[in-house]
Amino acid sequence: MSNPEEIDATVSSAIYHLDANDPGRELVDRARLTDADIQQINQVIAALGRLRDAEQRLSEASMKYMKLNQSDMRALHYLIVSANSGVIATPGAIAAHLHISTASTTKLLDRLERAGHIVREAHPSDRRALAISITPETHEAAMRTVGLKQARRFLAAARLSPSERATVIRFLEDMADELGVGNDPWAQGEHQ
Repeated sequence: MSNPEEIDATVSSAIYHLDANDPGRELVDRARLTDADIQQINQVIAALGRLRDAEQRLSEASMKYMKLNQSDMRALHYLIVSANSGVIATPGAIAAHLHISTASTTKLLDRLERAGHIVREAHPSDRRALAISITPETHEAAMRTVGLKQARRFLAAARLSPSERATVIRFLEDMADELGVGNDPWAQGEHQ
């Protein structure tokens, strides 16, 4: 009998393989696919899995380093892009970007302000609104760490030819469309 580590390695190495996920051929029609096609598709899906895992490890490391949660990090990223784009960030814009309530946004901003990551000031042209900005220290820390790592994505894309990039774009957009939950009842919490 195999030991648990060998079993885990076998399962882990096949975690994205079509036959391991759909042995009864209920989910994917393979009629037009050769064995070579399926093997290559398995490699593509496994590569996407490695990318997702790398993004998750980077996200966890950056949250640990910055001592923040995922919503906090997304808000700081939004503030960096807003500043770089010359756009004044408001609590409402942050709430819309994060898809969270105004009350949750207030708590998030309170937390970030207490930790010294953001500054709230009067909006220069709208007396009813606040302008939210990231502190220079937090901006610099984010750029030196997670920003530097995230920028390396552009290097990987730059190594592709224009036609390869077009293929990757088409593939990723198609995959995003295929994964979209839209109005699927199960995704809305409905049971069938």
